Amino acid sequence: MAELTLSKANTIITQALAKAAAEGMKPLGVAVLDAGGHLIACQRQDGNPFMRLDIASGKAYGALAVGTGSRSLNAAAQDRPHFVNALMAASGGKIIPVPGGVLVRNAGGEIIGAVGISGDTSDNDEACAIAGIEAAGFTGDGG
Repeated sequence: MAELTLSKANTIITQALAKAAAEGMKPLGVAVLDAGGHLIACQRQDGNPFMRLDIASGKAYGALAVGTGSRSLNAAAQDRPHFVNALMAASGGKIIPVPGGVLVRNAGGEIIGAVGISGDTSDNDEACAIAGIEAAGFTGDGG
C-alpha cells in the first residue's frame, strides 16, 4: 500500500506550483495533510497572503472530515447551510467549505490524506491540487 510520505507530499507541492506557474496563476499556498488531518508539508509562494495557508489547510481538513473533496462541501453549504455551519462549529472553525480541498487516494481507493490550495480561483486551486496528486502517483478526489 502506498503511503503519503514527506517525499510524496513535497512532490505534490512542487508539481502543483509548477502547474500554477505554467498557467500564469496567482501565488498559491499549498498544505498536504495525512489521513488524520495532521500537516505533513506546506509552502506559500512569495506574494501569497499569510492567511492562505490556513485556508488551504482548512480546505484539506474539511475534505478529510467528510470523506469527500471540498467541492461537495461547497454544494452542501448552499443546499444544507445548517449542516455545514454545525460542521464548522464542531471542528472549531477549521473547515473551509470551498473547492480546493482534494482527497488523496491510493491505488486501492483508500483515503491517505488531502491537499488544500488557496490563492487563485477555487477551480484553479483544485486543478493544481489534482495535478500535484497525480504527479505523485495517487488519485485526486475533489468531490
